[in-house]
Parts: sequence; C-alpha cells; structure tokens
Amino acid sequence: MKRIESLQNSLIKNILKLQEKSRERKKQGLFVVEGKREIELARKGSYKIASLLFVNSMIQDEYLDQFDSSELIEITQEIYQKIAYRESTEGVIALVEIKDHQLSNLEFSNNNPLILVAESIEKPGNIGALLRTADAANLDAVIIANPKADLYNPNVVRSSVGCVFTNQIAIGSSEEVINFLQEKGIAIYSATLQNSNEYTEEDYKGATALVVGTEATGLTQVWRDQATQNINIPMEGEIDSMNVSVAAAILLFEAKRQRKN
Repeated sequence: MKRIESLQNSLIKNILKLQEKSRERKKQGLFVVEGKREIELARKGSYKIASLLFVNSMIQDEYLDQFDSSELIEITQEIYQKIAYRESTEGVIALVEIKDHQLSNLEFSNNNPLILVAESIEKPGNIGALLRTADAANLDAVIIANPKADLYNPNVVRSSVGCVFTNQIAIGSSEEVINFLQEKGIAIYSATLQNSNEYTEEDYKGATALVVGTEATGLTQVWRDQATQNINIPMEGEIDSMNVSVAAAILLFEAKRQRKN
C-alpha cells in the first residue's frame, strides 16, 4: 500500500488541478469524489475508482476492505485538509474515472420513459439540485442540452449529494437531443410562457420528456418550435419565474401523479 506524506507530491498537486480545472478533468478522464456516501453511490453507479486516498486514523479497516489494495493510498491529515473540499471531513477521497455520456448510450427499461431535459444550466448548484429532484422522482434519464457547466465540477457532485451517480445522464446539443427524442417517439413538453398550456392540462402517461431552461432567459426557440406542446406553471405573484429545480419538481411529480392513476 502506498503512503504519501508530502504536499509537494505530484498526485496531490494533480488532485488540486482536477478539483479546480474542467479542462484537466476532461483531459485526464478523472474527477474527485469526497465522502463515504458519495463514493459508495459512485461504485453502485458502476463508476470505476482509480485511487482511494484515506487518513488511517479517520477510517475503519472494514471500510477499506471493500477496495483492492492497489487502489489504496494512505495520506496524512495535513494533506487531507489541503485537498478536502468540504469542511465536514470523513478522511476519504477518491479519484474516479469519467463516464461516456453520449445519447446513444441511454437505455430504457420500459416503453414510456419519463425524462428530464435541462438546457444550458450554468450554475453547478442548480445542476446538482436538478439531479436530486430526478433521483427523488426515479426518472429514466436526465439529459443536459447545450451544457454550460462541467458535470463533474466538485460543486455539482457536492450539491447533488451523489445523485450525479444515481441518474442515467446523457449530454448533447439541443438539436441532437431533439432528434434523439423524436426518433424514439418521446413527446416533448417544453416549459415556457409563450404559446403554452397550463402544465396540468397535458397527459404525461406516455413516453415523455419535460424540458426546462435557465431562469434568466428560459428555453431557446428551437425547443419552443419542436415541442409536442409548450407548457407553463401559472405564476400568481409579482415575478414570472422560479428556481429551475423547483419548476422541474412541480412538472415531474405531476407526471408521476398521473402515472399512478
């Protein structure tokens, strides 16, 4: 088993790069996961652990027994405090291999999948919240169209509380996603104020994609034009939009409610 005691170690420096720079994550095909729950969810989601760094005094041997010895690297508490992203520490950090998120990799276990499409979401915290909502609704897939933030940004992993690993996720341009949905016979319901019906008026029992955009500008025109139907959530206050994850939750759980009846 390896042991690292120096902050100047090349692996430690590389972990800091991976945490800070999207281009390094993409170049190396690796990202950083911190915490027992998140690491366990990554393993359950069939992500491959490249290395597991741990502080011996903070981790029980029984936890380490589930990993191959070649994956384990002991580090000092000083090093852990340097590379730990969260204040509440558990003494364990993993380097994990990035998955391929092509649309062609999506697999559905039934003929009427329920899918969330999120277009051009910029804030990692909003992406994380959307993934938590998708997990809560047990969706068949989440598709990110025209991505503006790295899926493996530490803030996405953290704010999703590991749901980045529990969802089936695909990424593509809006045009690619629309073509994919139309080829699969999946109805597109775009959340927008323009030319739309109230969301409760539509039937989501068949194969359905619910599409949400940014709070600032909403969905691009292509989603409005190609939708099976545009839908809206009636707003009764002074503003005309709400947090994207809240809007997604309202739409998704209406679809879930209909499918139970």
